[in-house]
Amino acid sequence: MPTNEIYERAFDEDVQYGTTKPCPECGGDVRTTAVETACTDCGLVIDDQHVDRGPAWRADDPGSSKRGGPPLTATRHDRGLSTRIGSQRDAKGNELDSEQRRRLARMRREQSRARWQSKRERNLGHGLTEVQRIASALGVAESVREQACQLFRTAQNDGLLPGRSIEAMAAASVFGACRCNGQSWLITDVAPLARVTQERVEGAYRVLNAELGLPTSPVRPSQFVPRLAAELGCTNAVRRQAAQLAEQAVDAGVTTGMHPAGFAAACLYMAACAHDEPLTQADAAAAAEVTMETVRNHRDTLLSVVE
Repeated sequence: MPTNEIYERAFDEDVQYGTTKPCPECGGDVRTTAVETACTDCGLVIDDQHVDRGPAWRADDPGSSKRGGPPLTATRHDRGLSTRIGSQRDAKGNELDSEQRRRLARMRREQSRARWQSKRERNLGHGLTEVQRIASALGVAESVREQACQLFRTAQNDGLLPGRSIEAMAAASVFGACRCNGQSWLITDVAPLARVTQERVEGAYRVLNAELGLPTSPVRPSQFVPRLAAELGCTNAVRRQAAQLAEQAVDAGVTTGMHPAGFAAACLYMAACAHDEPLTQADAAAAAEVTMETVRNHRDTLLSVVE
């Protein structure tokens, strides 16, 4: 009995092509499908895996590096491989009737149920959603957002989530990615965006830093100068001089234990005074979220370094 009568064909196996060469074993007919090349009489498999496993280059420009679909992303629990079922029109742009819409609604419901294979994947999806929400509120770059999502994945794979809040670990992942990229964000900037208290975010970040060994460096006041200068509307000359003052203070070793944002505000205040720009201590303190006394104390420290 021919093998094509034994088993039921699936997907595109019923698309068969004949070949001119007979079967090397029995001399029977050979058929090639999308899966394999086999003899229809004796069942000998001559070749298999005819499906192209290479990248899906666009057909209109084979020499281009553009792919036929979006690349994999760490911001989705399934790496972006899931599909989406529409509800209004079909693939040709035609409107759907009521029966088709009901059928597609049932398909979307079943697909939504099948998205999560386990509770672990559901927790991962919830955590990645929180990471993207906090990163979007901070306005960080897409690359930093990808790193934060990958950091959350690593924390889950290493068993750091049990006993801790998913929201706290998501906020800690965003803060850790910002610290690894040298961005001027403090834990007090990230924690209010989370749906948990700041203490829980700090605890989750300590666990991430200790268990994963994040390549973070101490926060320098010069990292806060561009952001505070843009918020206060300072000129480029004031910004450059404030950055120089911050670097001089770091080299002198007087910034240890100081609030980095407050010290950057003091540098901007001194640079603005040197260029006769209207910047008050109250405005600088409000931008850095410190008190005016903190700005004055850091200004006195800077005067001792400059002199």
